[in-house]
Amino acid sequence: MQFRHGARDEPEINLIPFIDVLLVILIFLMLSTTYSKFTEMQLRLPTADVDSQRDYPKEVIVAVSADGRYSINKKPVADRNVDTVAAALGAAATGGKDSVVIISADASSPHQAVITVMEAARRVGLVQITFAAQSSAQQAGH
Repeated sequence: MQFRHGARDEPEINLIPFIDVLLVILIFLMLSTTYSKFTEMQLRLPTADVDSQRDYPKEVIVAVSADGRYSINKKPVADRNVDTVAAALGAAATGGKDSVVIISADASSPHQAVITVMEAARRVGLVQITFAAQSSAQQAGH
């Protein structure tokens, strides 16, 4: 008996199933990854060119500090909640519902602090709200 010693085929590695598995893993990772929707960035607030400072006879000036404290017509407000700010706004509004609320917020004050002032003004019935801005001439001097 004579056995044939034929040429043996080299074994091949089939890459197609390997690539399929990698694509499934890639799709799974893409779908399961959560992306940060809120990124922190430094903002520089815009400045306004003001020709002359308007003088409202019935104005209520609300200052918001960088750490979120309030001062209404240069009188500090004890608490930071909406009800306290609304009570202080109501007491300071000498012109009644015709008073103009001028919000003068620090550039680095929290957004929620400004929204709290706007909500307090709405609760008291003061609908005329404006924002104070730093003129570009003042900013160039600093």
